[in-house]
Amino acid sequence: MEDQKIPHVTAKRLPLYYRYLEKLHAIGKKRVSSAQLSEALQIDPATIRRDFSYLGELGKKGYGYNVNYLLQFLRSFLRVDEVTNVVLVGVGNLGTALLRYNFYRSHNTKIVAGFDNDPAKIGTEVDGIPVLSMDRFKEVTELHNVEVAILTVPASVAQATAQQIVEAGIRGILNFTPARLNVPPKVRIHHIDLTTELQTLIYFLKKFPDEETEAETETAKEMDEAHKS
Repeated sequence: MEDQKIPHVTAKRLPLYYRYLEKLHAIGKKRVSSAQLSEALQIDPATIRRDFSYLGELGKKGYGYNVNYLLQFLRSFLRVDEVTNVVLVGVGNLGTALLRYNFYRSHNTKIVAGFDNDPAKIGTEVDGIPVLSMDRFKEVTELHNVEVAILTVPASVAQATAQQIVEAGIRGILNFTPARLNVPPKVRIHHIDLTTELQTLIYFLKKFPDEETEAETETAKEMDEAHKS
């Protein structure tokens, strides 16, 4: 099945399923039901079944899912065994925290270098990750076959930095700045604005305190529509 036929909301949950199945496999669990997955992950059982339906016939009614089979399927589907090198641009407070984190829960994603224009930071290391000058960006990304960059620079220089990143051949940007970047259509950007997300969460908690399942309901509706198309 082609990845683009899977709704984004489903794609975002697949790594979550994978990590939990790894835990089940480690303790010798042979099979698991959607109800058991629901209880552990706090995701509606119907949503879990719908998610897996996009991937094919992975389970049997009354039996559930074979843990090993489903784990191997998701390992192949998510390309877990392929290590993806990424870089980070902007080694400030947030950038430094992300370098220290370095996707510790993922075995297939690794930050290989940080970049900054501050002479005081260039040539240093953060938990073993070198901080380099932007003058070496293209050289290093080509050496490590990097296609994804994490952007944590100040908003005032985000667009100019993004342009430099794109010109070096980067195809994906995880943007932690509040700036909305103008890049070619071939470049994919995911925006993560922590302030906006927090403000939105607080707003919904105050305005709709009794609608805990609203987000899941909307997600189910979205997936139903995608399944029909």
